[in-house]
Amino acid sequence: MTFKFTVKQDEAMTLLSGDSTHILLDGGSRSGKTFLLTRAVVVRGLKAPESRHAIVRFRFNHVMASIVQDTFPKMMGLCFPELNYKIDKRDWFAWLPNDSQIWFAGLDDKERTEKVLGLEFSTLFLNEISQIPYSSRNIAVTRLAQKVMQKVNGRPDQLLKLRMLYDCNPPPKGHWSYLLFHKKIDPETKQQLPNPADYAAMQMNPQDNVENQAPGYIDTLKSLSTRLQKRFLLGEYADATPNALFADEVIEKWRHLGGELPDMVRIVIGVDPSGSGDVDNADNDEIGIVAGGLGTDGNAYLLEDCSVKAGPATWGSVATSAFERHEADCVVGEVNYGGAMVEHVIQTARPRTPYRAVTASRGKAVRAEPFSSLYEAGKVRHVGNFRDLEDELAGFSTVGYLGNGSPNRADAWIWVLAELFPALVKKKMAAEPAKTEFVQMRGSEEATTDWLGA
Repeated sequence: MTFKFTVKQDEAMTLLSGDSTHILLDGGSRSGKTFLLTRAVVVRGLKAPESRHAIVRFRFNHVMASIVQDTFPKMMGLCFPELNYKIDKRDWFAWLPNDSQIWFAGLDDKERTEKVLGLEFSTLFLNEISQIPYSSRNIAVTRLAQKVMQKVNGRPDQLLKLRMLYDCNPPPKGHWSYLLFHKKIDPETKQQLPNPADYAAMQMNPQDNVENQAPGYIDTLKSLSTRLQKRFLLGEYADATPNALFADEVIEKWRHLGGELPDMVRIVIGVDPSGSGDVDNADNDEIGIVAGGLGTDGNAYLLEDCSVKAGPATWGSVATSAFERHEADCVVGEVNYGGAMVEHVIQTARPRTPYRAVTASRGKAVRAEPFSSLYEAGKVRHVGNFRDLEDELAGFSTVGYLGNGSPNRADAWIWVLAELFPALVKKKMAAEPAKTEFVQMRGSEEATTDWLGA
C-alpha cells in the first residue's frame, strides 16, 4: 500500500516546513493530525543524525495506547516501509538507523518525566494538548534546546531548526491553546505575543481525510450530539463556559484507555428511573443504569452504561444482569419517582439483591457539583467512551442543569459516586448541616446524610 498525502495534508506540510517554531494542528477526530505530526518528527530525526525528539501526552498509558501501539507503527509501515528501526522497551524510545532517537513520554509519571525532560530535544510534539496544563507545556519548552546539524541534499550541513508541534480536538475557548495560537496572547499575562508569527495554527477535519477512514465514519460523527459534533466533526472551539462542572478536557485527561484496571474494592450499580414503559415510550427518558467501582488505587471507575428505554420488567432485568456481570456489592436507586417502585422492580427481577434507596430533594446540579472536584483531581475515570452520559454531564453547571431532557444516566452515576465516597458525604454534612437533603435507607435502618460533598 503506497502512502499518498491528502490535499489538506499537503497544505499542512507546507506549514510544517515554514518559519514558525510553534505549530498547532487542531480540528476534528480522525483528521490525520497526529499521523502527520508523528511522521514530521521521524522526518526530522532522519535529517539530523544523532538528534533527539519526543512525543508527549499528559498520561503515559495514553501515549502508549495511541502512539506507540497504534499511530507510530502504522505510520512507519505506510511512510517508511523499508526503514529498520528499533523500539527500546525499557526506556521507551524509537531508535532510527542514523542513531536519532524518538522518546515517548507521559507527564503523569513524575520519575519518568524527570528522566525524559532531563534531556535536550530538537523536536517536541505535545499530543492532545487539551489535556496538558499550560504550566507543564512551559516546563517542556525549556527542553527544546538540542543543537544538531541536518543533511540537506548534498548541500553544506546546517542547523536543524527547533520545532514544537501540537495537536488537539478543540477544547473551550478559555483553554491556553486557543489563547496562544488563535488570539495570539499570552495565556498568563493576557498580553499580546511579542512574536505572533512564531505561533502558527491550521484546522484539519475528518472530511479532509475520508480516504483514510473506515466507510461510514463521518456518518457516525454526524449522529453525535450537536455539542460533540462541534468538537469532533467540525473541529470548532466551544464558547468558554466558566460555570461548567464537568469539562470535556478533564474527562479526556483521565479517561482510562488500555492497560489493566486495578482490583475493585467495591462495585455499585446506580439506577435512576424515568417512568418509561415497554410501549409508547418514544417521548420518555431512558432509565439510567450505570456500573461503577472504587479501585484499590482510590479512584472511581465508570465501568458501563447500560441505560435503556423500557418498562420495569425489562430495565429490572438489565440492572440485575449488570449486578451479576460486574459482581457488584449493591444496587442504589432514587425513590423520589414512584416511592419504593425501584426496589420492588429490583427484588422482583432478582430476589435478595442488596439494595440501597436514596432520596434527593435538591436540584440536579447541586447534587452533582461536589463531584466536579473529584474529576479535576483525577479521582474519577471513564473506562472507554460514554458519549450519551458525558453529554448529560456537560449540561451541569453551577447555575443549574442546562442540558436537554432529564440526565438520568448522569444521575445514576451520581448515585454511584455518592455510594463510593461515603467519607466525603459525612464531610459535607458536617460542613453544612443545614443543607442535609439526602436520605439513605438500609433495610429498616434509616440514616440522614448530606452527600453533597461526596
